[in-house]
Amino acid sequence: MGLSKADFRDRDVYVDYPFEDVMFRFDSKTGGFFQKFYGAAHEAAVPHDNRLLTEAILQGEEIDAAAYHAGKK
Repeated sequence: MGLSKADFRDRDVYVDYPFEDVMFRFDSKTGGFFQKFYGAAHEAAVPHDNRLLTEAILQGEEIDAAAYHAGKK
């Protein structure tokens, strides 16, 4: 449970945070973070200091790209 800063060094990372019905994606090429709420068709960029993102990194679970792109309802 939870991720470390090392997980974000050189790869894309996908995180599920079911407590708030949201998933996050880190794009290693741009260094950007994106969030997608359950049931949403599209993602939105978020700043690195976003509260939900911080909680997801500390308490969420890493998922694979397919699970992120498939979304949850």
